[in-house]
Amino acid sequence: MNTFYLRVISSNKIFFEGRVEKIILPLEDGEKAVLAHHENMVIATSIGEIRITTSKGEQVVGVVGEGFVQIVNNRVVLIVDSAEKPEDIDRVRAKEAKIRAEERLRQKESLKEYKQSEASLARALTRLKVTEKI
Repeated sequence: MNTFYLRVISSNKIFFEGRVEKIILPLEDGEKAVLAHHENMVIATSIGEIRITTSKGEQVVGVVGEGFVQIVNNRVVLIVDSAEKPEDIDRVRAKEAKIRAEERLRQKESLKEYKQSEASLARALTRLKVTEKI
């Protein structure tokens, strides 16, 4: 079986560690699947959903913040500012965050504030999307 070692690290915990068949990562312009023996590279990742297929065929889903992934010698390390499992997400808080972010986007703001609001909205929408599946 073609597997590789994966470690997903967020700012406060190790979200996942072990052998996997595949991980699908969120990128600025879509998604990228990583399989065993992938070409070595470093890639920036975006706020979104990760989908992991373990070596036992189990599916692990998570919501991650921005970060980067390093792929070297059949070892993948994803470092992100946040990582959550769907069952750990509070849907009420996510809906409230979505509403706040949308309101901030409607107001006239500096470019920095706009980008922060845009990121908050992306996180809230991803949290809601992922939790709808469970």
